[in-house]
Amino acid sequence: QVQLVESGGGLVQAGGSLRLSCAASGRTFSSYAMGWFRQAPGKEREFVVAISWSGGTTYYADSVKGRFTISRDNKNTVYLQMNSLKPEDTAVYYCAAAQALGDIQLQNQYNYWGQGTQVTVSS
Repeated sequence: QVQLVESGGGLVQAGGSLRLSCAASGRTFSSYAMGWFRQAPGKEREFVVAISWSGGTTYYADSVKGRFTISRDNKNTVYLQMNSLKPEDTAVYYCAAAQALGDIQLQNQYNYWGQGTQVTVSS
């Protein structure tokens, strides 16, 4: 079992930055691929970014390329650095962990989810 706890959300003006953190506990964190997803009001949850278990491969949604960066440390935390934020980035952001070796851009590959953290970008 893996427990995930997100932090770092908040209110920021357009053009600003936030860094989200996801702290994992439980089983061997380093063997899991990690992803961030988001859900805006009235919309489906969508893929944002993912990183392989080794950290060597990353995937980004087109909407965040060049603005967001995912990273992971050698312990138990994955980070999402968000720069040049836009009002359309407003959503609840979820961290997730995947054991599978499939396409980690897909939500159904993920076994564990955090409770989410709210990010609000004002115009």
